[in-house]
Amino acid sequence: MPIAWYFDFVSMFSWLQWPAVRELCKTHDVSLRPMLFGALLKQMEQRGPAEIEGKREFTYRYALWRARQANVPLKFPPTHPFNPLPALRLCIAAGGTVEAVGSIFEWIWAHGRAADTPEALAPLAASLGIIDLRAALSAPEVKAALQANFEMAMQDRVFGVPTLAIGGELFWGADAHAFAMDFLAHPDLFADEEMARLGDLPIGLSRI
Repeated sequence: MPIAWYFDFVSMFSWLQWPAVRELCKTHDVSLRPMLFGALLKQMEQRGPAEIEGKREFTYRYALWRARQANVPLKFPPTHPFNPLPALRLCIAAGGTVEAVGSIFEWIWAHGRAADTPEALAPLAASLGIIDLRAALSAPEVKAALQANFEMAMQDRVFGVPTLAIGGELFWGADAHAFAMDFLAHPDLFADEEMARLGDLPIGLSRI
């Protein structure tokens, strides 16, 4: 089954899922698709967790707790949310490889460094072999590739990041990784009567 991973570097939960996705890449052909989470929220007319008072602090605390439970380093960057566009374009300019994705994630979330300007990312870009970072970030083909990832996300009906898309099914969130792996191992997971019923479950009350 085709596997795609949609993620944004602004998402600490993308970072938390990254070690498992990196392992998955060793055994399966996984299409890594960086995308702009803010554009997705705009498309759905929703606010992100970090844009909701109260939920923001809880989300940060929960992410840090999750990281410590999993022994994954996590240090928040200087500001959050931040503009992830330079990091997303850098990823594509660097080939979108496992190594590039991992290096950018570690720069932001393992070391707590800024990634919202070309100046902040210049040392990292140089280590990835990109010297003229501004030219790389403004390259039409880089912008087009990032837009294409967003369009593929819309076609796949993605509603959040991180999301694993496996054989037409979506698994949203770092905590759904085990669920996704169970489906990958057992493609008939959704075929039993109660699972099948959920797709057509009637809506009893709507606020819209």
